[in-house]
Amino acid sequence: MRIHGAHGILLAALLFCASCAHREVISPPAVQPSPKAPKVALALGAGSSKGFAHIGVLKVLEANKIPVHMIVGTSAGSFVGCFYAYGYNTYQLQRLAFSIEKGDIADLTVPDNGFIKGEKLEEYVNRAVRNTPLESMRIPFYAVATDIQSGQEMVFGTGNTGKAVRASCSIPGIFRPVRIGARTYVDGGVVSPVAVDAARRHGADIVIAVDISADHDGGSAPESTVDTLLHSIGIMYAKLSSIQLSRADIVIRPKVGHIGASDFNKRHEAILEGEKAAQEALPRIRAAIEAASGSVPQR
Repeated sequence: MRIHGAHGILLAALLFCASCAHREVISPPAVQPSPKAPKVALALGAGSSKGFAHIGVLKVLEANKIPVHMIVGTSAGSFVGCFYAYGYNTYQLQRLAFSIEKGDIADLTVPDNGFIKGEKLEEYVNRAVRNTPLESMRIPFYAVATDIQSGQEMVFGTGNTGKAVRASCSIPGIFRPVRIGARTYVDGGVVSPVAVDAARRHGADIVIAVDISADHDGGSAPESTVDTLLHSIGIMYAKLSSIQLSRADIVIRPKVGHIGASDFNKRHEAILEGEKAAQEALPRIRAAIEAASGSVPQR
């Protein structure tokens, strides 16, 4: 059944965390680069409900023991990324994706610069990661937002995890902007849908970028105001991301164009597409790591 109207805006990517708080976390082993190993970063991109595909990508990387030393997430990517960085393994992420209830994270309000406040989402994320701040994640993690006053990218690497992720996902017109300190922030996809450059600035030798915004073939026309808005934003993401993606070592593009911007009924298909795209990219990933291993100086 397709979901329309106010409920339709509950981005599936926001829904991965709903039952985290009371589950035991079985963390995959933390991966640290050896003195001569390249530092591998995963840049998880924006794309609303298409964000379920990030789980499929992570499943393949984890199963094939591809090291991930850093995660940089934008919007939907920040949701998936923060939970994996905290310590949830991909089995747990997939289980969460299929058990979510939309009422767990949405606080609808009278439209006033957005009709989801985002406070409930922030609180839920913090409960799920047991109030672990960004700087204490098992894998270094960065959430990308946009400073709405300056128009500049903001990369959060310290402080309140829930608030940073909420800022990263605050799509203009849907979520209210987030005030942090003296500044106000909105969705990171406004400036950096796939934050390859941020990963480089934080020391990545190899950047694996996951772009879930570029594939718009095969989808049906949006049927509601919210769907139209999200679909339009997705097109914007695709146009903006092309420059940074050219600077990634590997770009993974799951074929999720048939999945509507607010349609989380196709979560299983999105995960499978993520798996397929990552599996196809494995030879290139291994080749990049092998090539970099001989050229990275000792740290």
